[in-house]
Amino acid sequence: MSVRRVAALSWVLCVAMAISGTVFLLLGPGRPISGDLFGGAGGLSFLILALAFATVGAMVAARVPGNRIGWVFCATGLVTAAGILAYEYANYGLYAPSGRLPGTAAAAVFFNAESQIVAPLLGLSLLVFPDGSLPSPRWKPVAFALVLAVALMAIGGSLHPGLLDVPFATLSNPVGIPGARTATNAAGMVAWLLVVAGVGLAATSTLVRLRRSHGVERQQLKLVLAVGTVVALVTTFDMASWIVSPEGSERLRIALIGVSFAAFPVAAGVAILRYHLYDIDVVINRTLVYGSLTATLAGAYLGSVLLLQLALDSVTSGSSLAVAVSTLAVAALFRPARARIQGVVDRRFYRRRYDAARTLESFSARLREQVDLDALGGELRSVVQDTMQPAHVSLWLRTPGARH
Repeated sequence: MSVRRVAALSWVLCVAMAISGTVFLLLGPGRPISGDLFGGAGGLSFLILALAFATVGAMVAARVPGNRIGWVFCATGLVTAAGILAYEYANYGLYAPSGRLPGTAAAAVFFNAESQIVAPLLGLSLLVFPDGSLPSPRWKPVAFALVLAVALMAIGGSLHPGLLDVPFATLSNPVGIPGARTATNAAGMVAWLLVVAGVGLAATSTLVRLRRSHGVERQQLKLVLAVGTVVALVTTFDMASWIVSPEGSERLRIALIGVSFAAFPVAAGVAILRYHLYDIDVVINRTLVYGSLTATLAGAYLGSVLLLQLALDSVTSGSSLAVAVSTLAVAALFRPARARIQGVVDRRFYRRRYDAARTLESFSARLREQVDLDALGGELRSVVQDTMQPAHVSLWLRTPGARH
């Protein structure tokens, strides 16, 4: 079977499992169950995540078959889709109106064992990005540790005896080995230590590649690191907010994590297939500017609302005057704040572009006052040299009255 057919088959299989998982998700319990994180929006977001990995993986595997990351993405998509399908089937089978369905416990066990191995697969994809090979032979132990973590998680999660985790805490593991609880717990602990160390080192390998890279590879790494940073910030914020989250919002928070992680394979696919790759500098610039602008305006809005409510409470009790004034103030701050933040970002992260813009502004101001043609030509050559940095600069001036 050709490489393209294998890639297409993996994608079709993932789509079939995603559709089946969606059907069982819709047929599942109509009310949230304690610990049911992958029902509703949570489960749907991870099905989208599976399709993102499978689609990008199939495209990369078909077009660049020598790049291992395509096959890692295909495996990640299949594993995620299979796990969510197993979860939704077990969830429906456990609470089905007609009684418990056959294979419910087996599906729950499969989900428990499989759901954990996505993390080491993500670590492997980081380790071999963007060309599908390790940065150097010295990184082989990291790859081996991640592969070992996959094996330990799959075996330990499958053979752990006793009751399963929530929301399947009423089911016992039908393939669990009695007396193996200590061994499976130890395997799980070792596996997670390997995952934490392996993913951390994989992220470090990406930074090492970036420092040594140039040209196309540097643009590829910048794109994935930019998206990875946003995903990490979203995940950190989401995890931290679990402490103060209202009851019943767990599914939405899982959905946020699933959708944010789906951006990683999309960014990796764009980088590997080199689609508008050199637009990444613009994307990073806009992300920094509008991310900072949003945080600044949100903080200013909340702060002004609270201060105005405290200051005007005796005058405007029960009215929305503070909200209206704060909204108008934030709207007025938008343009000057965006310009100021853009200047700070350019000055800090795009210094050459910032210096070039300042040089052109200064030259434009002097141009209005300059009447000496020779001095003007010298300044023009100097500005072009400073801003464009060409190998050679020459200025040709047509003699007055000369014909073409």
